[in-house]
Amino acid sequence: MKKFIALASLLACAWSAQAAGLDSLESFVKSAKSGRADFTQVVTAPAREGQAARTKTSSGSFEFVRPSHFRFVYKKPFEQTIVADGQTLWLYDPDLKQVTSRKQSQVLDSTPAALIAAAPDIAALRKDFNLENAGEKDGLQWVQATPKAKEGQLRSVKIGFRGNELASLEILDGFGQKSVITFTRMELNTPIAPEEFNFKPPAGADVLKQ
Repeated sequence: MKKFIALASLLACAWSAQAAGLDSLESFVKSAKSGRADFTQVVTAPAREGQAARTKTSSGSFEFVRPSHFRFVYKKPFEQTIVADGQTLWLYDPDLKQVTSRKQSQVLDSTPAALIAAAPDIAALRKDFNLENAGEKDGLQWVQATPKAKEGQLRSVKIGFRGNELASLEILDGFGQKSVITFTRMELNTPIAPEEFNFKPPAGADVLKQ
């Protein structure tokens, strides 16, 4: 009987730890209506024959207002801005003097942005992703999100939480490239001016619609 009780306790603890990831995701999607943070992104390209894997590190800031507005501003080593204004997803590259625009409804459903900023609730996420707990690693509770659509470029996303606070994303694309985004100084439900998500192509920039 003692062995049975001990085993049951171990299984209960394991289940509780496993459930924590999905619980954190659900709590985050439900309660985080807006937020801002700094981020660091490390992109690792798959190793080629005779060559080591190549990495590239960038950093910047991130803001969102659920369910359809967010803004990534890359500051180092090169500037780039990605803005979702509720209707259009804009990408601006100052070095190329080029703006790319796409209809937001066509590109966000099965993307990491949907997981952290765009989806109104977890039920909406489950329409586009298979969600499962991925255990604990590096002091974080993880959720594995796999797109149900097979034709997209995204293979999988792992979302790491420290409690109910979003801490990290690990994104794997169809080409084997891995992106790890680490969030710091996260502020949730802080007022963010609507103007932050207004984007107008700068004068002289080429605008490409896709």
